Order: sequence, then structure tokens, then C-alpha cells
Amino acid sequence: MQVSIACTDHNLKGRNGDHGKQSATSPNVVNAARAKFRTVAIIARSFGHFTPRNHISLKESTGKHTGMKYRNLGKSGLRVSCLGLGTWVTFGGQVSDEVAEQLMTIAYEGGVNLFDTAEVYAAGRAEVILGNIIKKKCWRRSSLVITTKLYWGGKAETERGLSRKHIIEEIVRAMTYVINQGMSMYWGTSRWTAMEIMEAYSVARQFNLIPPVCEQAEYHLFQREKVEVQLPELYHKIGVGAMTWSPLACGIITGKYENGIPETSRASMKSYQWLRDKIVSEDGRKQQAKLKELGHIAEKLGCTLPQLAVAWCLRNEGVSSVLLGTSNPEQLTENLGAIQVLPKMTSHVVTDIDHILGNRPYSKKDYRS
Repeated sequence: MQVSIACTDHNLKGRNGDHGKQSATSPNVVNAARAKFRTVAIIARSFGHFTPRNHISLKESTGKHTGMKYRNLGKSGLRVSCLGLGTWVTFGGQVSDEVAEQLMTIAYEGGVNLFDTAEVYAAGRAEVILGNIIKKKCWRRSSLVITTKLYWGGKAETERGLSRKHIIEEIVRAMTYVINQGMSMYWGTSRWTAMEIMEAYSVARQFNLIPPVCEQAEYHLFQREKVEVQLPELYHKIGVGAMTWSPLACGIITGKYENGIPETSRASMKSYQWLRDKIVSEDGRKQQAKLKELGHIAEKLGCTLPQLAVAWCLRNEGVSSVLLGTSNPEQLTENLGAIQVLPKMTSHVVTDIDHILGNRPYSKKDYRS
């Protein structure tokens, strides 16, 4: 099973800072995009807010042997593990092929059936590594869900974008073609605004095409508005579910930046200037203080702070799957342990977390049962 994610770069500099000013033909543009995005973004400007609506109750089942939970991807019939493994930065970059195989094996044996990649990750090498591992391990391809993302493909003008030359035609029609040709089963969006997703849905209905089923969005303790306010409305109106990424806020929630930026961390890399700026900013210092308080809650629950953060994302039943990014087996094993923490995420615990974060806890009246 493959899910294709449509991406564009209309507003890369919305988060890239000065990197967004680079020429499209600059040799650093792909690296800059990889460094700053879980997936390359479409227009990042805000179109306003949707009123918080109903609590979403997705159909969920539990793996008999692993404890992994499986949820529908949006309102489609596709069943995905609530935790997925991402390959951004790591496969073909930070880790060797051997470590990549270890990571996939740990994930697979832990019940993960969702693996996320993109044509731009490591200039295409991440996709190749992932495919080679699946072939080597003799895993049934029909048992896996592979998501890939389109926009960045190569340095030439004809090797990127969502044009007919690159992936056939304008986005909705192109994705319909990809599915009709059997190259993918579903398609979704990445970092699209709610208005753009609704527009894509309207185009699909108008011309009898296939609409998107999911939106990949950033979601963690310090970034929650889109997933908790806008996407529930889209889910109930058109069935678009949430596939979220960066549950540990690019490593900030792990606490490794509490005493500065280690020389071996990704934040020390030149292309991660935006992350360094975020860590040392006033908001970053406030977040570090809040993490210390959240650490006390994790201690009471008998888990680590990263496990608490991932379980916090999973407690949102509107989230079909949370994509994990990891560079070592120990970290992945720890993060997968969030499944055991999920039952402990009671309303009281969530309220305590909201109090520390300074957010208003959602009540039942905000949702439709």
C-alpha cells in the first residue's frame, strides 16, 4: 500500500528564514528543505481559524502480540499503526544502512506498518534504502503502508514541482492519475492550510476526481492549534485525517538542549540555524522551564519525557498516526514504549499538562460525541 503526499514550496521562507531566498537551482536548496521540513510545505500563511468541534472517535484495534494500536487513516478504510517510522534526515544521511535496517526491524517487530519517506530525502536515497530493506527482510509488501512525498525531485526545473512533466498535471488531477495507474492507493497533503484542503476536495468533487484522505501536520506539546482546532472540522466535513510529525519538537522535548547545544546534535549543523535560534530564544527558554515541570508528571507516570510527549499526541483520537524520527535503536525502542503510557493519559493528566503549558484544556462541550 502506498500513499502519496502532494507538496509545494510556495512559502518555504516562511520557516526557512534566509535560506528561503536561495535560488531554486542552488545546490543547497534541497539540503535546506530537508533540514527544515518533515515534508516540504505548501503555502504556510494563515487563513483564519475554525471553531473547535467534536471529539473524534476513530475505529481502533490493538495488535495481539505487540500492543500496537491501529487506526483508520481519516475516514478511509486504510488501517495504519498509530506510530509510524519516518526516514527524514536519518536514512541515507545520519545513519548507516545497517542502522536503518535495525530501526525498521525494531519498528516492524513492534507492530509498525507505516513507513514515511519522500523523493527529496537524501536525494532519493532514503526511498532506495527503505525499499532494499523491505526486499531483504522478505516482508509482505501488502502488509505495509509506505508514504512518500512529491515536489522536490532534482535540480533541473523539470525535475521538481507538481507539473505535468514531473508528476503529470495539476495536483488533484495528477494524484487521481497516479491512483488510477495503480502507483498509489490514496493521496494526502502536507502542511496545507485548511482552506487549500477544502479547495482540493471541491475540485475533486466537481470533476469526479479523488480527494485527499489525510494531512501531514506538525504536532507536539508546543504546536497544537492546527491539529486540535482546524483538522477536526475537516475530518467531520470531508473525512481528512491527521498524520502528524515531530512529536518531540525536533529533539527539544528530549531535554538534550537543556544545557546548551551539543556539538554532535543536528542543531549544531549549519543548516539548522533556525533550530538553534529557536532553542536560545525567549520562547525556547520558557519551553525548557515547562519541560522540567512536565518531567515531574512523566516521573509520576513511570515513563520518560519523550514517551509522555508521544503519548500526549496519541491521546488525540483525531490523529491517525504519529511519525517518529530517530537515529538510534535505543531511542526508537523508548519512543515505541509510549503505547504503554497511552492508557495513563487520563483527563486529569491531560489537564495537568495543559495547566503547565498554559493552555485551556478542552472540555466535552468543545466536541460532538
